[in-house]
Amino acid sequence: MGSAADQGQKLPGRLPERLPEQLAGAIRATAEEIAELLRAAPDTGAPVPGLTWTVGEVAAHLAQANALMAHVAAGHPRAHGDGTPQGIAAANEEALAAFGERAAEPLAAMIVAQAAACLDAMTAHPADEILMTPLGPMNREVLGSYLLTHMLGHGYDLARALRRPHMVDPARVRLALPFMVVAMPRVTDAAATAGLNARYGIRLWGGGRFGVTFTDGTAAVDHALPDRPDCTISIEPVTFLLMALGRSSPVGAMARGRVLAWGRKPWLGPRFPAFFTAP
Repeated sequence: MGSAADQGQKLPGRLPERLPEQLAGAIRATAEEIAELLRAAPDTGAPVPGLTWTVGEVAAHLAQANALMAHVAAGHPRAHGDGTPQGIAAANEEALAAFGERAAEPLAAMIVAQAAACLDAMTAHPADEILMTPLGPMNREVLGSYLLTHMLGHGYDLARALRRPHMVDPARVRLALPFMVVAMPRVTDAAATAGLNARYGIRLWGGGRFGVTFTDGTAAVDHALPDRPDCTISIEPVTFLLMALGRSSPVGAMARGRVLAWGRKPWLGPRFPAFFTAP
């Protein structure tokens, strides 16, 4: 597998020698908590709010996605869509239609086992090796962050459907940031950002930050804040992730005081979520 430069991509942030233990622990815990939700589910045919999938279909998708990530982590790239949010969504539907399991216990076991397999592959190989994922090249730390982010999004869906507490918390959101920084340029809505020139500084309450610079509509994202941002957004971490994944309304978050914006152009703040399409 080639380097980031060979892939024509610049990967922001450091390249670690090994997977951070906090990230590994969050992946294990999230998989187990999702499994507990499923094992307590009275009916996997129940609908999931905001999705067209049932509880069983979300669980089946998670089992498939964790298996795909484990293959990628082991150095075996897997084709899955065309790298766009729309292409990945279509590939998800196709894969789900070809996979018939919808029972809670087998799917719970698969989700946990495949998350563990992904972690095993990550610790058995250099963490700075660049791998090809459905959303482009990533090192293993970013891939682990991708796995965690994906499980948190659908774990939240399952918790809502089953009326149980969800597992998204500020510490896990901060562990999702390496993936978010890499993925955001790839899910930028070109129509929404056409001609846009603006610098954003994003600060999560309690720690965690990144910068987004739009140059003629093209987004560049980095863990460092830009010099003299046009708009600084301060946001509660759980709200940030749920909004980024399309699970929370920006209007509602602002009304509850969970998002604040200031700077030379504070009016750019409310527009920010619409610049991206959740994968």
